[in-house]
Amino acid sequence: MSRGTIYNKDTFLTNVANQLGRKRQTSSVSLPKWKKSPQYDVFSELSEDALLDEFVKQCEAIHTEVIVTEMKEIQKVCEQVIHDLGGESLVYWEDPRFIKYGIDNVLEKKRETGMDIYEWSSTKGTFNIEKAERANIGLTFSDVTLAESGTVVLFSDKGKGRSVSLLPKTYMAIIPKSTLVPRMTQATDIIHERIKAGEKPPSCINFISGPSNSADIELRLVVGVHGPVRVTYVVIEDE
Repeated sequence: MSRGTIYNKDTFLTNVANQLGRKRQTSSVSLPKWKKSPQYDVFSELSEDALLDEFVKQCEAIHTEVIVTEMKEIQKVCEQVIHDLGGESLVYWEDPRFIKYGIDNVLEKKRETGMDIYEWSSTKGTFNIEKAERANIGLTFSDVTLAESGTVVLFSDKGKGRSVSLLPKTYMAIIPKSTLVPRMTQATDIIHERIKAGEKPPSCINFISGPSNSADIELRLVVGVHGPVRVTYVVIEDE
């Protein structure tokens, strides 16, 4: 997919600057250096194991099941979680990590039993969305994981449609333990550093904290309003 062409950009930006009563800024702007950065203090002293403890504790508060397992048990655990979530049908990302962690073997075994297993395809357009909205389980990896809020951060791109985590009835996230960071502060730093290094940014970045819910009406919590009604995180001890 080629980049789009921006027409009359200079004229537009100059006009905006004029309307603001100043000259147009053409040189780069240096980021401010703050005297205090309290956002970096939260959980800064915690080890990776301690971050995992905080993550599990927060997931209890947001009605999300967490299973921590070793690499050698990941296939067995994934097979059990798929069964516990009801099986039937599953849509998952086109992601090399499924092969790396051997989860592709689990999906193939489920496919052979007659379960509807569908891999998101960058070439099939809206057909992907139709499969996702009919699927019982959506399955992705977490790219960055926030201990403070029990949040998985997903970098959507070709083969990694955001519908996989939003449309199915239930959702399952595979979380390499090495992706754990204290909070959103570190997640945004990771994203900024990748872009500064020349990496193309994801088409969409989703921050997902457990099943969908709302407390808009009389402050009563209702789970499953506009997305998965049940969420399971599987954390892999990958180091």
